[in-house]
Amino acid sequence: MMRERGGRRAGRESMLTRAVNAVFNLVKLAEFEILFFLFFVIAFIIFKDLTSRPEYNQILVKKPGGIGLLDF
Repeated sequence: MMRERGGRRAGRESMLTRAVNAVFNLVKLAEFEILFFLFFVIAFIIFKDLTSRPEYNQILVKKPGGIGLLDF
């Protein structure tokens, strides 16, 4: 049998090389799902930051003399 020249030989890579290649293949396969998850994580962090500020929380507090939307 003739050996391949210049190409990768199956089973000749180190364990670390095979592990890194497996991770890269997984990222290529799940690229959309990873970006979708990151979008929601970043949106949650921004929303949490905005709602933690006192001036934004005043929207939910009933102001005296204002329109009582929650009065029944």
